Amino acid sequence: MKKIVFALLFVSSIMTAQDMDVVKGDFKNLKGITEYNLTFDYSNLKVDKFDTEEAFLLDKMKKREEKGTDDDFKKSWFADRENRYEPKFIESFNKRFDKGEVKVGKDLTTAKYTMNVKTSWIYPGYNVGVMRQNAKIDVIITIFETANPSNVLASIQYEKVPGNGAMGYDYNSGYRISESYAKLAKEIATHIKKKAM
Repeated sequence: MKKIVFALLFVSSIMTAQDMDVVKGDFKNLKGITEYNLTFDYSNLKVDKFDTEEAFLLDKMKKREEKGTDDDFKKSWFADRENRYEPKFIESFNKRFDKGEVKVGKDLTTAKYTMNVKTSWIYPGYNVGVMRQNAKIDVIITIFETANPSNVLASIQYEKVPGNGAMGYDYNSGYRISESYAKLAKEIATHIKKKAM
């Protein structure tokens, strides 16, 4: 019985695992850094199976046009970045350093280094009660000297970072996607703790 449970846990961890690849620099370059000014970039974003974010929004808004909720969907889609994704990333990252050894925040003017979170792809997932799929994001996190952005210390690519939560009651796409950012923050914080401290 224990073998079956272990096998199921192993398979489920593989199914929800994301890929991480250091594409430039090294985590060791981050040693001694205690704070990062945080920036987010959503330019040239692809969503789900659509080549552009605009194509995705047109499709989703057309489906909601008859109900009169098309504009509401578009507004919340963009508002979720500042209201959900970014605060979730910040909270998740900072709580990994409970003694404040390292912190991230937007508009940290004292930070000598910047952490840029560039999202290239979002899969919003879905939850229709009897069936659900996690959200997923592809992101490149680039850490560079704030005063000299060409001085890149590390650039790390994360693919298919899963987002789920609320024990299956995650009916809102913004909530599901925000959980992907929480997971992303946990991953980068864990890598910094293991490789740069």
